[in-house]
Order: sequence, then C-alpha cells, then structure tokens
Amino acid sequence: MKLDRIALGIFRSLHTEKQSGKEIAKSLSVSENTVRSRINSMIDEGVLKIIGLVDPYKLPGHQIAFVCIKLKPSDVFAASESLSKLKGVVSVNIVTGRFDLILEVLLSEDFGFLDFVKSAEDNLEKIISAETFIVWKTYNKMVPYIL
Repeated sequence: MKLDRIALGIFRSLHTEKQSGKEIAKSLSVSENTVRSRINSMIDEGVLKIIGLVDPYKLPGHQIAFVCIKLKPSDVFAASESLSKLKGVVSVNIVTGRFDLILEVLLSEDFGFLDFVKSAEDNLEKIISAETFIVWKTYNKMVPYIL
C-alpha cells in the first residue's frame, strides 16, 4: 500500500466528517473514480475498513475499561487472539513494559466488568496478574458497538 497524498487525503476526509466521494475528489483535485478505486483497493488490502463508530460516553450506562495483563511465559499471540474474541473486547494490544497485553473493553449496564471477567474464565490459567483502569472521561474516543 502506497501512502501518497491521495491515500492520506482520503483517510483524513473519512476521519473528520462524513463526505461523499465527489466531495473528497474535489478536495483532492482528482476524479471521483480515482477516489472510489483507491478506497476499494485499500479495503481489499485490509488497510481501510469503513464502519460505524459510537462515543460510548454519549450512550447511557456505557463505559470503557483498559485491562492490562501480565501473561505466564507462553504464546502471547495465541493468548491475544483468544482474548480478542471475548464479548466487549474492542482491541487487544501487545505492548512493551510491565504488561504484555492491554485490552480495551466496552462495558454497559447489561454487560458489566464482572460479566467480562466471567467470560474470560477459560483464559485465566494464562494470566499472572491483571490491572484494570475504568475510564471516567475520554476525548476523541469512538469505538465499534460490539455488545
């Protein structure tokens, strides 16, 4: 995937506000066909995914938690993949530092933190320790609604 001015312009246009292909093409001084073709190519290559996102703090009873996990010596990739399939998990990040993974979890009144922990039971034998951070307020945070 080549990150040229057109690709970056499409990313910025899609990120900042809803725009038609025609509007994006005009702002980049290219044809609408070029924009459509580039978007389709980026989707096919897995570089771009167009989805609806929500601000969890504008939805009553919803919040985000970050769960930081230290794993037993094992396959971090297999553990990450397993955890990524749990209900509420927005993302799993393999990181450096004192933790091995940081999970971003969407919670609601109907699916609270204890529900998440119960859903993770099959993975507990892989975990040495975990620390959870409940987010009280966030800025510029949009997530897919996965509950």
